[in-house]
Amino acid sequence: MTGIADAMPGATGTAPGATGTAPGATGAHARGYVADKEALVNRMRRIEGQARGIAKMITEDRYCIDILTQIAAVDTALEAVAFKILDDHVNHCVKDALAAGDEAVAAEKTRELLQAVHRFTRTR
Repeated sequence: MTGIADAMPGATGTAPGATGTAPGATGAHARGYVADKEALVNRMRRIEGQARGIAKMITEDRYCIDILTQIAAVDTALEAVAFKILDDHVNHCVKDALAAGDEAVAAEKTRELLQAVHRFTRTR
């Protein structure tokens, strides 16, 4: 099954500049969302289905307002996933970095968090 990232040219599944591992981490690192991974993937699959439904609505020349309503629903659903992942990041990755006592790692996690919040709020 292909996912949303598979359908987007150039998408790699990581943000530009992201390394995929936590600074200072060695080997595999459990992500904050790991406990909710299955639910998050299921939500993203539902969103993917909604997006495909919107494309079909456009193909079928459906009413503009109906299409915009569905786009708003997808936007709201994506925002809910983003907030969940952001919440998990703060309560796992950032919290652990601060608790470890390594000021450099804590500063890096804080910088990453602020950049993520700025990116997220710029789209609103």
